[in-house]
Amino acid sequence: MFTDLFLDFDDTLYDTHGNANIALRELFEKMEFGRWFPDPDVFYTEYWLANIDLWTRYSRGEITRDYLIVERFRRPLSFGQGCEPTEQYCRQVGDVFLDLCSDKPGLVDGAQDLMDYLRARGYRMHMCSNGFHEVQYKKLRACGLYDYFTTIILSEDAGVNKPSPAFFDYAFKVSKASPATTIMIGDNLTTDILGARAAGLPTIFFNRFPEHPSDGAADYEVTALAQIKQIL
Repeated sequence: MFTDLFLDFDDTLYDTHGNANIALRELFEKMEFGRWFPDPDVFYTEYWLANIDLWTRYSRGEITRDYLIVERFRRPLSFGQGCEPTEQYCRQVGDVFLDLCSDKPGLVDGAQDLMDYLRARGYRMHMCSNGFHEVQYKKLRACGLYDYFTTIILSEDAGVNKPSPAFFDYAFKVSKASPATTIMIGDNLTTDILGARAAGLPTIFFNRFPEHPSDGAADYEVTALAQIKQIL
């Protein structure tokens, strides 16, 4: 039925959350945040609250990449005792953090096995991501998945983010895939599943954290990547 797969990358295949947690702890030590945060968990908690909010707004086109890069550290650092995070300092912290993140190899459980299976089945695989250009290529090589993809499709190249229909129009243009024989796989109900459905694509929702029900928005729903082999 399908010849082409549009695959989300972050937290679908690449364990972005787990790798970022490791990088955050390295960042905390490297930048000596302990001088401002006697309890490191305050920084970690505030970082994730800011990060989730900002990426949601970024995917909707409400904020720019530069605003996200600065604000996701300005907010948590503002909770530090005596810390006055300037824009320049937040950019410096962001650069260090992205360097630490991009060399982490961790994959979601079952990702390597699934990619081997899909490649053996002859599917053309196209990565569809809102992630930053210079970071995504480093992460792809760090985790060993770069050569599995026929096409790398990033929102910065498309000029718009998922879930915009224009992103998927661009994805079809560069991948040469046909909507009639393509399915979208992703973990984000809004950007991946609802975005793809609005573009006329069938979808597989990887409900990695099943406390978030899909309410039937996806054509298929799995809670483990291995289950996708029963569909494709």
